[in-house]
Amino acid sequence: MIYARDLAYIHHAGFGDFARRAAPGVLRLLRQRGIGHGLIVDIGCGSGILAAELTRAGYAVHGIDRSSAMIRLAREVAPAATFKRGSFDSVPVPRCDAVTALGEVFGYAGSAPRPRLPSLFRRVAKALRPGGLFVFDVLVRGGRAPMRYRTWTASEEWAVLVDVDEDIRRGRVQRDITTFRQDGGCFRRHRERHLLYVMDADSLRTQLRTAGFSVRTSRHYGPCALARRRLAFICDL
Repeated sequence: MIYARDLAYIHHAGFGDFARRAAPGVLRLLRQRGIGHGLIVDIGCGSGILAAELTRAGYAVHGIDRSSAMIRLAREVAPAATFKRGSFDSVPVPRCDAVTALGEVFGYAGSAPRPRLPSLFRRVAKALRPGGLFVFDVLVRGGRAPMRYRTWTASEEWAVLVDVDEDIRRGRVQRDITTFRQDGGCFRRHRERHLLYVMDADSLRTQLRTAGFSVRTSRHYGPCALARRRLAFICDL
């Protein structure tokens, strides 16, 4: 299980700013393509921060996430949206005007040995109405030195320690995450291990074009810069 109760809460409380900062850029992309209303499917919706921004802007939103704890938070954060628990590699994508997947969603190891992205891209293309928009970001290859580092973030009621180790040969990143959350007079500890696959940008472009998309890439969602080696794919049908 990923993003169990404590990590879901900490991610929302301490790291939700990325979705808030990215939302204006996503809204700009929608409006530039004449999508001023309609249904947005948010895959890997997390705690519903982007969904809340989209519903406030007048869109209908259907969020999908593997984490039941995230879905519970999302229903509180974005009550005007609808949410369903499920994995991106198997859940149906309803007919819609745009699909978003922010925060390296497609890199997470799911039910398949590796993400089945060509199949997903075809399903998204089939679900989108003509003129639809597909926006996502992933961790991409780059540099000879692997990512290896540790981060520590804390508030008065929680803390999180993250150890990151990239295996360049296998093309994946392992994140060992230890959370501490206040529970009465004590702190409850929980551990999760997340595996993310590192993507080849040129291969993704080819797969998207084969599915019928025109593609450009960006290191930003509007003024919101992505972290190192993250790349956004902005795809028009």
